[in-house]
Amino acid sequence: MRAQITSAEMTDIHQILADHHRYWGERDLRSLHLLALVQEFGETCLVARAEDGIHGYVIGFVTPTGTGYVHLVATRDDARGTGIGRRLYAAFADAAHRLGALRLKAITSPGNTGSIAFHRSLGFDAKVVDDYNGPGQAMVVFRRALPFDAVQP
Repeated sequence: MRAQITSAEMTDIHQILADHHRYWGERDLRSLHLLALVQEFGETCLVARAEDGIHGYVIGFVTPTGTGYVHLVATRDDARGTGIGRRLYAAFADAAHRLGALRLKAITSPGNTGSIAFHRSLGFDAKVVDDYNGPGQAMVVFRRALPFDAVQP
């Protein structure tokens, strides 16, 4: 069953939070799901919707300096490996580009090897930045130029 990518609605985010473990496993990232981002940046907060629910989502926005920033992107446990993440990134990149973005950016923790590999497969450069998230809290910062062409696996 093919998921359709559409703008996220508040009810979608509530469902995602209720099924949080399906997207994030044991990591509790509920506090990062800022409802105000969905309210204010609806054009760049997207869900991959299918008959059996939300297969994945991206929460992001475009900065005033032309960066399409991906705050969160996740695929439901039973939809991984189906290309949903790539499709969501491509849809986000298209929306961000329409809003004036010239580049994309995302971050993750240095230990999140899955995210690092995924972003690199999409053509992102990855750099560890010390103290990015505060003293002693390094993050991996991903960057790539637009337009986005979903690099094939």
